[in-house]
Amino acid sequence: MDDERYKAGLDVRREVLGNDYVERQLARGSDAFGQPMQELVTELCWGGIWTRPGLSRRERSMMTLALLMALNRGHEFKLHVQGALKNGLTADDIREVILHAAAYCGLPAGVEATRLAREVLEAKD
Repeated sequence: MDDERYKAGLDVRREVLGNDYVERQLARGSDAFGQPMQELVTELCWGGIWTRPGLSRRERSMMTLALLMALNRGHEFKLHVQGALKNGLTADDIREVILHAAAYCGLPAGVEATRLAREVLEAKD
């Protein structure tokens, strides 16, 4: 494991998803079975990808929402709606991402993503 990339990834992960969520995930994954996955997610995804200079966090959030919607990963989608709001997306932006992605990955995915995003947005208000 690259300690520097892990540390950078952990910082970004906490900023986007919230410290409480990240600490819960790290605690759940602290056993011999789960720890390697938490290290991989933190180092590779957050430290290796989210820290790259080529895209803003806002742009990365938009792409992540579209991809999670296409993959039907509802739990992660809702989590990243919260992160997208922290990264500067508005409810209107999130709706546009969903509409755009629905044209490419299907209306059922768009309907489900709309429902999930609404849950997050209503809980926020």
